[in-house]
Amino acid sequence: MQALFVGFICVCLLLASARARTAKRLNGIRPALYPGLFAFGDSILDTGNNNLLTTVMKSNFPPYGKDFAGHEPTGRFTNGQVPSDLIASKLGIKDLLPAYLSPKLSSEELLTGVCFASVSSGYDRLTSEVWSVMTIQDQLDLFKDYKKKLQAITDTERAAKIIGESIYIVCSGSNDFANTYFSSPLRRAEYDVSAYTSFLVNSASSFLEELYNLGTREIAVVGLPPLGCLPSQRTLAGGIPRDCVSSYNQASENYNVKLSREVEILQKKFVGATIIYIDIYQKLLHLIQDPSKYDS
Repeated sequence: MQALFVGFICVCLLLASARARTAKRLNGIRPALYPGLFAFGDSILDTGNNNLLTTVMKSNFPPYGKDFAGHEPTGRFTNGQVPSDLIASKLGIKDLLPAYLSPKLSSEELLTGVCFASVSSGYDRLTSEVWSVMTIQDQLDLFKDYKKKLQAITDTERAAKIIGESIYIVCSGSNDFANTYFSSPLRRAEYDVSAYTSFLVNSASSFLEELYNLGTREIAVVGLPPLGCLPSQRTLAGGIPRDCVSSYNQASENYNVKLSREVEILQKKFVGATIIYIDIYQKLLHLIQDPSKYDS
């Protein structure tokens, strides 16, 4: 998880530079602070939404949260903060990004962003259905519900500003391969790896277009990590030495190439928007292959 944090901190820097370039190009005015952050995707970003779902995919018990404020589990799949929290903090928005389904969510929190992500979800509907978690479309429906709540607690102009000028992070796809494609024969009977990557990218593209049509303008889309090097995949398919599974990593690369190209297409298509692709594959692979270079 720490390696993923490193990759996501890079997201902060890329987003800040993207906003700066956009503002300079439009009017030469120094960019204002982002009013909020919104997260969609899976366990990398989920800050506790699965706590409210009828699913076994929860982390609301020790030792999760042992390094979190109060040392209590919150539903985050880590010992402390997840990348969505870190990004919100690094950008000066707020220290923690609350889960939208949290019963403790306040109106004040709605003004600066929330998390819609759900552990074990993916772009493939089957991935979410198997574990009884939210699909990516379910998360989008929650965002629509959020917009209604936002308009009810503030004026129209401010609501539009929050929606249009906030940052949106989308991180999904890992579970589609790790939990659905490689671990079950259902999708492999329909698609080879290349066809499945195209299927997922098409799903991601449709999601991003609908997100844009809902008024969002600053979107960061995260690619896949080297899936074959994940501990679970090394255990299941890495043999006795638990090596990285090269074919799984190749699937990640295939997907990432297609996703980055699709993001380029959408950037040209989405008028007035900044949509960027975030590559975490290479940084994480380098860290895994040569960790000594990253000693602190």
